[in-house]
Amino acid sequence: MDGNLAYLVAGLGCLLGVAGVVIAVVALSRARSAPRPQAPGDPFRDRDADALRGDPRKLKPGDIVEIRQVSYTVRGSVHLVEGGWSWAEHLLDDAGGVKRWLSVEEDPDLELVLWASEPAASLTPGAPTLEIAGRSYHWDESGQARYTATEGTGLDPRGTMRYHDYQAPGGARLSFEAYGEAGWEVNLGEKLHRAEVMIYPQGGPEKVS
Repeated sequence: MDGNLAYLVAGLGCLLGVAGVVIAVVALSRARSAPRPQAPGDPFRDRDADALRGDPRKLKPGDIVEIRQVSYTVRGSVHLVEGGWSWAEHLLDDAGGVKRWLSVEEDPDLELVLWASEPAASLTPGAPTLEIAGRSYHWDESGQARYTATEGTGLDPRGTMRYHDYQAPGGARLSFEAYGEAGWEVNLGEKLHRAEVMIYPQGGPEKVS
């Protein structure tokens, strides 16, 4: 009788041990399959404006951009990276063939600048203050970035770009850019309000060489 009881107790102990292992395995499996919490987004991002007017961060060739009631087509895009900082420049043209550039960056707020090339300007960068078109611009920053360009920009698919940026009161900008071994290109820019830009995505993935 005592032997049977010993066997019964031993068998019950084994069953409890197996049950414990099964419970532990199920709990571990559930823990591994549970979704991981996502990193919090920018709490100050104007998502309502993105939903109503399109997201400038997602611009790609073929999209239509309306700026100050003028419609442009995105002909090509350049994506630039300098350290941990990145931004984009999009080549636009309107129905009359006028070409402009739209820069899109977050530093940390979204900043949109519409640029026009000044090929006749004889300025060179480096001075703390420069004057052009009756305005004084003060040096803001300079550096060198790596870029990737799509077709339509006239640039090599990949390379480096040097820049010097200047600012004037009221949101006016002056920029010098040199892609690869090319000389300096002079551009004058105007900072845009978010409400001045409307985006009409045309679908299809962006192609980067």
